[in-house]
Amino acid sequence: MTFGIATLVAIISLILPVRYTAATSVLPPQQSAGGAGLLSQISGNEGLAALAGSSLGLKSQVDLYVAMFRSRTVEDAMIRRFDLMKIYNEKNLSNARKVFEKRSTAVAGQKDGVIRVTVDGSTPEQAAAMANAYVDEFRKLASGIATTEASERRLFFDRQLEEAKEKLSNAEQDLKRTEISTGMIQPDSEARAMITSAAAIQGQIAEKEVEIQAKSSFATENNPEMITLKAQLAELRLQLSRFTGSSANESDLFVPKGRVPEAALDYVRKLREVKYQETIFRALASQYELAKIDEAKQGAVFQVIDLAVPPDRRSYPQRTILVILAAMLAFIAACGIVCMGAMLEARRYDPEDGLKMTALVAAWRNRA
Repeated sequence: MTFGIATLVAIISLILPVRYTAATSVLPPQQSAGGAGLLSQISGNEGLAALAGSSLGLKSQVDLYVAMFRSRTVEDAMIRRFDLMKIYNEKNLSNARKVFEKRSTAVAGQKDGVIRVTVDGSTPEQAAAMANAYVDEFRKLASGIATTEASERRLFFDRQLEEAKEKLSNAEQDLKRTEISTGMIQPDSEARAMITSAAAIQGQIAEKEVEIQAKSSFATENNPEMITLKAQLAELRLQLSRFTGSSANESDLFVPKGRVPEAALDYVRKLREVKYQETIFRALASQYELAKIDEAKQGAVFQVIDLAVPPDRRSYPQRTILVILAAMLAFIAACGIVCMGAMLEARRYDPEDGLKMTALVAAWRNRA
């Protein structure tokens, strides 16, 4: 029995279709300070530069990339590219997709973060071609998503920048009209310092609000960076309240009359509005330039560490293992059959058990 089953399994393993597994490895984009450093030079703001790094996607998101490998878009592209419905002998796309998922893997290393991809093929050349094509289709998807997201951000900041430019122009015109009407060109140094400081804080508040608005498009309220930004915004509003006094509206800067002449009060407020709009304009301009840089990158750069090469040995079926396992199971089953037969034979020659067995067999025959 053992020899017969082992021989049968060996024959079946020779009939089973042979598959080869090709492997390739991809290095996801690593964290870089390039985009954030450039933004820091443009804006001179470290907080905005930190936001630039996160919005540019410089932090490794290996799990996201693995999910993109297993996305329906990439899998369907592979099925159409290699006509896998015909190879897998499947009539519909969903079943072919399930077979492809079983015959391919995309796993990220826990320590190194490298994504390792394997694909099974009927020949070594086909397996290697499918593994390399799998990476190509993933790159197309990643590039398209990055470009689309960057374009949307650029258009958003473009509209915001136009509005800020118009408001800044109106504020400068108001200041000019005030200079003409009041004849005042420069307030006293103490009042100007107060207005400049308050306007700077208001500009920082507006900048943080822009950062929070941009961050909320891809982060939740429990995100650590989002919590930090909100805490910084609350602290800036507290600082501004020291200048605004009891005013409920932070945009209405309160300046004590004892420090600023009555004639200069209107001029000081218009000056404050110009400084405020200038800060908003600089922040939005920095974000706009960042979005343009991101859009020009045409997606993240994925480096292939090892190109897939035709494997030199099959991965399925593993005939030796199958034959050994079949022989072991057949031997155990044969031993069980022999032991069971010996027990029944012993009961048959026992007088009492023999009568019971004879009656049981007779009852079974009569029922049949």
